[in-house]
Amino acid sequence: MIYMLKDGALRSSDLQRKMPGVSNKMFTQTARDLEKGGIVKREVFPIVPPRVEYELTELGQSILPIIFQMCDWGTKLLEAEKGTL
Repeated sequence: MIYMLKDGALRSSDLQRKMPGVSNKMFTQTARDLEKGGIVKREVFPIVPPRVEYELTELGQSILPIIFQMCDWGTKLLEAEKGTL
């Protein structure tokens, strides 16, 4: 979820679409945990139907360099494994 929000705020439905295979229950639980931890901000717009957006807080944005490094590491690991198969 953190990685999916790297480019800015997303509506709840758009964010869920970017996370195929994640159940609605797991999505909600993860979003609440990240919000509680101060990593994600949830904003509800008072319109009909209600619109909910999620975005990274400053704290959430501060972890992105670490996530990008982990992604690079994983890519290099996969490339190395392909070379040995």
